[in-house]
Amino acid sequence: MTKPEQNKPIVTHLYTADPSAHVFEGKLYIYPSHDLEHDEPSNDNGDQYKMEDYHVFSMEDVDSEVVDHGQVLHVNDVPWASRQMWAPDAAFKNGKYYFYFPARDKDGIFRIGVATGDRPEGPFTPEENYMEGSYSIDPAVFVDDDNRAYMYVGGLWGGQLEKWQTGEYVENPEEIPADAPALGPIFWELNEDMKSFKEGTKKEIAIVDKDGNPILAGDEERRFFEAPWIHKYNGKYYLSYSTGNTHKIAYAISDRPDGPFVYQGTILNPVLGWTTHQSIVEFKGKWYLFYHDASLSGGLNHQRSMKFTEITYNEDGTIQTIDPYPEEK
Repeated sequence: MTKPEQNKPIVTHLYTADPSAHVFEGKLYIYPSHDLEHDEPSNDNGDQYKMEDYHVFSMEDVDSEVVDHGQVLHVNDVPWASRQMWAPDAAFKNGKYYFYFPARDKDGIFRIGVATGDRPEGPFTPEENYMEGSYSIDPAVFVDDDNRAYMYVGGLWGGQLEKWQTGEYVENPEEIPADAPALGPIFWELNEDMKSFKEGTKKEIAIVDKDGNPILAGDEERRFFEAPWIHKYNGKYYLSYSTGNTHKIAYAISDRPDGPFVYQGTILNPVLGWTTHQSIVEFKGKWYLFYHDASLSGGLNHQRSMKFTEITYNEDGTIQTIDPYPEEK
């Protein structure tokens, strides 16, 4: 494989999306979803995203060859899952590696599964059942400095988040009014086993403006749509996320892992394709944003390719907005 370049697809033999990047054992490990090639139409339910397996990739350095460690999990390996293995994540605790993934159960409802392994590149052995009480998509797991671990999930439309407003699954919920607070990602603290939720910790994350007012559902430039990700910088918690149909990666900051988070601005301007999904990681003293676009496939939003670029912080801790196509200027 060729050496990677910033703002260029770093894997070209597969279509890869939703990259979750972590530093394990001194190397970058990337856990993306795997887009399949097909000619079927797209819709708001996400039926075009037919992903059914996962590969793990690693990099010794940001300019080193990207290593494909092969398929580490397939939908056929997961007893409870039926289809659509979407954006995953991974975490390390208790001497084990944990791989988290969403998939539709036998009833077509998105749940979160977990698999375990002894190495960051797998192989991973899935649990027989999904995590009890889990729903929606885009699991992101953050292990804090005190070794407490948290999971964040959520995605509208195909991600089904709006179907759970009552605490139960409702197939056709009422539309959220534009002047009502936008739905936020769901938060849980994880138990020590990293496979279950600590009782009484579930809450909806609040994203507010600098005056403390909630971001509204009709504010599509700023409201949460999907892809929650947490990183920590100078003692502050940063929640980044996709705004969905305005195609931005936005972010908000809090003093606490469970919020409320104060909206700050845009990290990444829109990319080619419908939208993107990010992770943020520190590696060898620099910070990087991993994301995807559809440049390799010529704009097909279900055939995406992961990329990365360096992040620049301002002195006040805010993040400079990134242009995904600087070479075209």
